[in-house]
Amino acid sequence: MEHNQVRPYQQTDISKKQEVTSMFDKIAPFYDFLNGFLSAGIDSIWRRKAIKTLAAKQPKSLLDIATGTADLAIEADRQLDLEKIVGMDISPGMIEIGQKKVQKRGLNERITLEVGDSENLNYSTGSFDAVSAAFGVRNFENLNAGLKEMHRVLSDNGQLLILEFSRPTIFPFKQLFNTYFKYILPTIGKLTSKDPKAYKYLYESVQLFPDYDEFASILKEIGFKKVTWKALSLGICTIYHAEK
Repeated sequence: MEHNQVRPYQQTDISKKQEVTSMFDKIAPFYDFLNGFLSAGIDSIWRRKAIKTLAAKQPKSLLDIATGTADLAIEADRQLDLEKIVGMDISPGMIEIGQKKVQKRGLNERITLEVGDSENLNYSTGSFDAVSAAFGVRNFENLNAGLKEMHRVLSDNGQLLILEFSRPTIFPFKQLFNTYFKYILPTIGKLTSKDPKAYKYLYESVQLFPDYDEFASILKEIGFKKVTWKALSLGICTIYHAEK
């Protein structure tokens, strides 16, 4: 099964894009709680480390794709001296919750959240110094199309930051993690979010996603340069950094 054929509900009459939108709209109210709970709070540390990789070049504008409930955008505002932050997501439900979070923190003037399609970005070529995505590129219907769009909207020498789940390789952590990810996490997700398919899809999509050197090679093929990656938490997720 190809990566872009991994779908939450396996319906034949709608696209993966529509399925992913529907899934995130359903789980949006539980998303932040489950993220923190299922990762034991480590997800906030991952985001902090990821944003830190952008700091040296002092970007002034950031587009956060698949922004979800805006956690990475908020972290970027905390760490970087940005003049413009746009968070974009395909799920109106996630954006709605992100908007409340941004408002609560008094960041309305600094962070703009929009509903949009990662594979057909509504931004002009070269309009952002940095483009980021946390746990989002795995859900693209067409991975290459989404990455090409990220490349297009970046300014020359602009930075790409991708934080994505990966598959641990170290014994016995690999086996323990797979058991947790495949059986325990979907059970908790099902009880909490009432959507049994969402967290089963999470496991399946991570298993089939090209990670580490394989993903770095894809980025190079798209046209990115200076591609590096760093595994976090024994390989549960990985930071990918590149330039245009």
